[in-house]
Amino acid sequence: MTINERPHHDGPIVLVDYDDAWPVRFEREARHIRTALGTRALMLEHVGSTSVPGLVAKPIIDIVLAVPDSSNEDDYVPALEAEGYALRIREPDWYEHRVLKKTDPSVNLHVFSADCPEIDRMLAFRDHLRTNEADRQLYERTKRELALQHWVYVQDYADAKSDVVEEIIARALA
Repeated sequence: MTINERPHHDGPIVLVDYDDAWPVRFEREARHIRTALGTRALMLEHVGSTSVPGLVAKPIIDIVLAVPDSSNEDDYVPALEAEGYALRIREPDWYEHRVLKKTDPSVNLHVFSADCPEIDRMLAFRDHLRTNEADRQLYERTKRELALQHWVYVQDYADAKSDVVEEIIARALA
């Protein structure tokens, strides 16, 4: 469930070449999150295309955060809001997933409960793309082809990549 109105994109997706500053931005945000949450931040990882050296990406840092119970928003959301994050997505039927967004810098913070299997899938995908050139190129080709299309919502672009993502995750977990 999207909180507030789902923003329209209405155009192609802008991808940029890999930027060596992305890991630095992640580390800076990770420090802020760890400071804000203390021991409630059980795991914090840089994920998504900006975490894969050499891969084109939308210039948005994706971070996955594990907390004791992602459904207990009162335990972590206020502290993250104080750091400039806004709760934008609540998915109680999908691992109690939450997404908080920040605009400066541009960050998507994915929150799951500790030991959620989706975290392992995200990390396996990232790690595989970091080490498997053929799959990294497959994913980049797919992204570039889809990015040229007109998308009303960015999530539709993300959904269009799902088959290739699942294919790569299957190889990563094999």
